[in-house]
Amino acid sequence: MNLQERIKSLSSLGEILRNCLDDKSCPRCEELDNLISIQHRTNPWFTSENVRMALRAIAEELTEENLIRWTNQYPDLKREIRPLKAGIIMAGNIPLVGFHDFLSVLITGNNLIAKASSKDNELIRFISDILCSINPSFNEKIKFTENTLENFDVIIATGSDNSSRYFEYYFGKYPNIIRKNRNSIAILKGDESDEEIEKLGIDIFSYFGLGCRNVSKLLLPEGYDIESLYPHWKRFSNIVSHTKYANNYDFNKAVYIVNKESFSDSGFILLKEEKKISSPVSVLYFSFYESQYAVEKETELHREKIQCIVGRDHIPFGQAQSPHLWDYADGIDTIDFLLKKNIAGIL
Repeated sequence: MNLQERIKSLSSLGEILRNCLDDKSCPRCEELDNLISIQHRTNPWFTSENVRMALRAIAEELTEENLIRWTNQYPDLKREIRPLKAGIIMAGNIPLVGFHDFLSVLITGNNLIAKASSKDNELIRFISDILCSINPSFNEKIKFTENTLENFDVIIATGSDNSSRYFEYYFGKYPNIIRKNRNSIAILKGDESDEEIEKLGIDIFSYFGLGCRNVSKLLLPEGYDIESLYPHWKRFSNIVSHTKYANNYDFNKAVYIVNKESFSDSGFILLKEEKKISSPVSVLYFSFYESQYAVEKETELHREKIQCIVGRDHIPFGQAQSPHLWDYADGIDTIDFLLKKNIAGIL
């Protein structure tokens, strides 16, 4: 299977997903709808809305045009290789968070051994099943396991700061990409339009704020009225009706009250001035800055913990959770990593 065939198959996958999400006639639509509707049983955070959002982000990127633009950056992809076995450990914080690693291994012509999260096991297998029905050659290139990964050449593992220590211990001797906790920030200049602030709400509230690309902290110019943000996020206020989110909201609010800590309460999210960037669920941190230099100093200080930056000079408001194929987690080029292992003769 050459690169052109892989691109064709993956673009067909994107077309099928788009048709299903747009309620167009498709043999897999009913099956996917049923799967979406029951995800919350395994993971209460996986509401139908959030699962559809994740699927839409993937489907919109899987076009022949995007796949060609992405792969054209890597001339070595057109070379015939002896496939390596790439072990992938997937996280389960948001739906299909491991898909890009899944895609990267397959687009490079390598073989995949995937350990999906117990919290997000069905969706990635369903997508794999569609891909194999499009091109049966993928059956020989994709393997899922419930057990400890073994017989692999390279490893890509995503998890928390705690799990990363486990990954380093067991997989550190292999060529690897090991990802830890990251969060995202938004930089406001103070003259954003109502529409921009409303779109910022998407970056904050989508997936209940559980993704590494969710904005967990705002950098605001001195004197900014944080409560002026609330009316623009009114359409997200129903988030507090979700039981698990509400439990976090009530707990964090109670802690702040008992500890006599200052915070602002919108009724559906708590805003707290804080130096750190990783905020708890239902809480959004913020800090004020005096100058552009102060902003640069702040972002540099947390560079290893920042996944992406939202703002006028960065990722557009509302687009944090819609990365392109060439937007890599932690800024580590997965395709380049896999190609170098092949070319270097690791096998």
